[in-house]
Amino acid sequence: MRDLVDIGMGRTARRAFGLDEVEIVPSRRTRSSKDVATTWQIDAYRFDIPLITHPTDAIVSPGTAVAVGELGGLGVLNAEGLWARHANVDEVLARLVTAAEKGDDPALLVAELQRLHAAPIQVELVSEAIRAVRESGVTVAARVSPQRAAELTPHLLAAGVEILVVQGTIVSAEHVARDSGGDEPLNLKRFIADLDVPVIAGGVHDYRTAMHLMRTGAAGVLVGYGHCEGITTTDAALGIGTPMATAIVDAAAARRDYLDETGGRYVHVIADGDVHASGDIAKSIACGADAVMLGAPLALAAEAPGQGLYWTSAAAHPSLPRSRVLPVAEDIEVDLKTLLFGPSTDADGLVNLFGALRRAMAKTGYSDLKEFQKVGLTVRG
Repeated sequence: MRDLVDIGMGRTARRAFGLDEVEIVPSRRTRSSKDVATTWQIDAYRFDIPLITHPTDAIVSPGTAVAVGELGGLGVLNAEGLWARHANVDEVLARLVTAAEKGDDPALLVAELQRLHAAPIQVELVSEAIRAVRESGVTVAARVSPQRAAELTPHLLAAGVEILVVQGTIVSAEHVARDSGGDEPLNLKRFIADLDVPVIAGGVHDYRTAMHLMRTGAAGVLVGYGHCEGITTTDAALGIGTPMATAIVDAAAARRDYLDETGGRYVHVIADGDVHASGDIAKSIACGADAVMLGAPLALAAEAPGQGLYWTSAAAHPSLPRSRVLPVAEDIEVDLKTLLFGPSTDADGLVNLFGALRRAMAKTGYSDLKEFQKVGLTVRG
């Protein structure tokens, strides 16, 4: 039953929960973490860990996409980001990092990102970046916005993209628009039906939107919009927020009902937001996610192009940016492999992210991710 609370005369709101408000409850059994499997598979593509990178230039270059793939996750390039617009991205990012280190006004850093993204997308540049990932042998994924999906996707597929991510703050199955003489809005169902590669789409924030998006034929749905406390500002700019524990549980319920509706078609639920430490990864899976899309936690890696800075693609919106450009955990810098698998000297869950997930599964007695989705949960307070 929905937990509704009165917020005034004649108006109620649903009570929802964030990941920081829920806790995992151990069962009566435990097992060795050596006996735990964290593998998952979407379509024909199998991964050793339930990790998809948030498609921001702060953490994903062609090189880091390869590194993530070799370590068992899925790196997602932003096909509308800096690698699609500039030939000298390393120099561009170095200037941004230097400005941040000098203490420049954060608004100036956002303005610089906006200026850099005002350069036109060059198909040959993004194709070159994708081919570099493809030649390494790892699975190739790229992100496009709904506005540019129809335009860019043929070029991405020609370059070798194997999984397409259609991502925005909010992605719906039906975009309603008045005729303004512009391009026709993306019909996601028709768009997906015409493709031979799996599509992950989102974000969604509740059961109904998740169900609608599943019915478009998406192989996976993103829950959330990459919210990171102190960095993303969508809640302040638009008033839109999504308590992630409830949003994931709702999307998992839609997945179950859609599985029954279709007689067996399984759509993956991917949590994108409010993951700050390894415990949040475990809670996301426990709430029903099949994988997590990580952003800021990966900015700690020495290989991250942003060199400790983090922002989302919404920082570069030309008229309404919804992300700051800020450093994360300046006192920690480790290589990507250590960040994901340890060993760690950090006691706050910032390092050994997926070693911790294995330990959480073992401590509660579950041997794989699907079983771990059944673990008990409690709510604080």
